[in-house]
Amino acid sequence: MQTYDCVIVGSGPAGLGAAFELLSARPNARILLLERETVSSGGLRNDCKMNFTWPIGFPVEYWEKDRSASYLDRVERFLEPEILAQKNLSTYEKRASRIGVELLMIRQSHLGTDGGLKLIKNLLARLEASGVEVSLEEEFLSVDRAAKVARTAKREVGYDQLIVAPGRHGFDFLRRFMNENGITYTDNSIDVGVRVETRIEHYPIVRDYYDPKFIFPERTRTFCTNSGAAHVVQEKYVASNGQPYYSVNGHAYSHEKPANGLVNFAILRSVEFTHPLASGQDYAEFLAALAMLTGGGHPIMQRIGDFRLGKRTTREGLNDDLYDFIPSLPSCTPGDISLAMPAKFLRSIWKALKQLDTIVPGVLHPGTIMYDPEIKLYANKPVFLDGNFMAAEDIYLVGDGAGTSRGITGAWASGIRAADGIKKRKGW
Repeated sequence: MQTYDCVIVGSGPAGLGAAFELLSARPNARILLLERETVSSGGLRNDCKMNFTWPIGFPVEYWEKDRSASYLDRVERFLEPEILAQKNLSTYEKRASRIGVELLMIRQSHLGTDGGLKLIKNLLARLEASGVEVSLEEEFLSVDRAAKVARTAKREVGYDQLIVAPGRHGFDFLRRFMNENGITYTDNSIDVGVRVETRIEHYPIVRDYYDPKFIFPERTRTFCTNSGAAHVVQEKYVASNGQPYYSVNGHAYSHEKPANGLVNFAILRSVEFTHPLASGQDYAEFLAALAMLTGGGHPIMQRIGDFRLGKRTTREGLNDDLYDFIPSLPSCTPGDISLAMPAKFLRSIWKALKQLDTIVPGVLHPGTIMYDPEIKLYANKPVFLDGNFMAAEDIYLVGDGAGTSRGITGAWASGIRAADGIKKRKGW
């Protein structure tokens, strides 16, 4: 049985950040990086949009401003991103301020889905060239803490330190892992919303600010704006009861790809639950299942014009001459979102969209589409033993799946922070 100084589970930004930081301190370290997919399925593989300004991507319960700034600097120095220009935003800022909405100015970069895949392959190749064992399509299963043995679908390996970074797709796995290992955690917060798609002419702010961050009242915000070669996608998840469901998301290719004239973004409502609801994740899975039921096994899409009239969108209605573009995710079921989303959340989202339309007039064109559901799970929040995300002796939990980040840069920073803890404890 092989033994490693550190076994890292997950090759998303958190796992990669940890691996590179450990190597920088100890180039001869024996490191195993496990990934269950054929290539990293983390945020770098989506549209690789990175934010370099606090608090975007940094849950404030773990990251104060000064600490996040220090780690963001380390992330930026390593990745060397090309920061996008922002211009002509004063009018939007004034309009937002007048109605109690905040437009955040965030330093951003964007590689696109194609650029992100190239970056992942380059980073994994660099790790392998430095002596790291990168094992793709090898699923981590469990751990024997007493023997310090990690079990995968293929073998058993020994470890001195273990970093678990499963990402958002690994929420159910991480919950099971923590239950098996007696790690205390809370599971009470989710983001529920819709993805909006329209023509770029109806949301022209993206010509001056690639991913504008609007913060609305009632804990509602814009999230993950995509333009250029932009499209809406559906992502498959598996609920804790074994049932699959889909959540929508937005991607965009690099600026080298031909633009399609469309833009998409999410409007999300943050929700934190209290007693007697014990699991935000279970509630989110229920909402997703309801959307799948309503949409006949697919997400739902509804035109704004139909939503205003209180009627469902039909396949025939999509051909109306008022509707001036073809949906980029045509496999969705035309329907009525109000049948699948609780009224409280939908009211907050619709209020935010109406406010947005006063800031960027035209976004609520009758042909604009809302896709449902878009759900972000940030529910597993372990009770950590120290400030470097150690959840049990010699076991660290990091990244979006562990609630220590909300995005690529935050996840990479949380991986570095865990590595810092290992370096300090081991004297590296």
